[in-house]
Amino acid sequence: MPSSRESPFCASLARLSDAALAAAFERAIGSRDGTGGAQAIHETWMRGAFPANIERMLARLWDAAAETIPDWLPMRYVDRLPEIYATAARFRADSKGRSNLYLVLLDYRDSRDEPYGLYVGMTSYPPARRFDQHKAGIRAAGSVLQRGLELLAGPTRHLQRIARADAARIEEALAEALRGEGFFVQGGH
Repeated sequence: MPSSRESPFCASLARLSDAALAAAFERAIGSRDGTGGAQAIHETWMRGAFPANIERMLARLWDAAAETIPDWLPMRYVDRLPEIYATAARFRADSKGRSNLYLVLLDYRDSRDEPYGLYVGMTSYPPARRFDQHKAGIRAAGSVLQRGLELLAGPTRHLQRIARADAARIEEALAEALRGEGFFVQGGH
């Protein structure tokens, strides 16, 4: 399990008032602390903050500390991100292994009422490398090649380095669970 500095969730931030959380974010900006700022944004996001406020926080953090922002923080506002986290959190692997689950944000603004979808995948590569392979056309899912915007690493951080059998089972079940929550989902086979 990642340390609290590497994880989106930070228990000490979760206990703060909204004003104290905003102050923690400002301290992170001032000290160019990408992880601390990302955790403050994550907590603000999970509390259901207004999308424009999240977008402003993201822009400020990218301006102040781009080189230290962890890979689990999305680069843009993702509607219903708390639901994606909650759905993924329902799944646990029984065994350690070499497989990783990952989610990709898909862009359907040109063709669907719901502007974004999700791709659920499984790989033995680090998820960021697998996303890059998709975008380069290497064993690519067409939906990711054509519509993949970014990897959503945070919701599946606990589903890394798991047994292949667990990964295959969870990949399919996670895709179905996300569909059941009303998300447009590709992959998950």
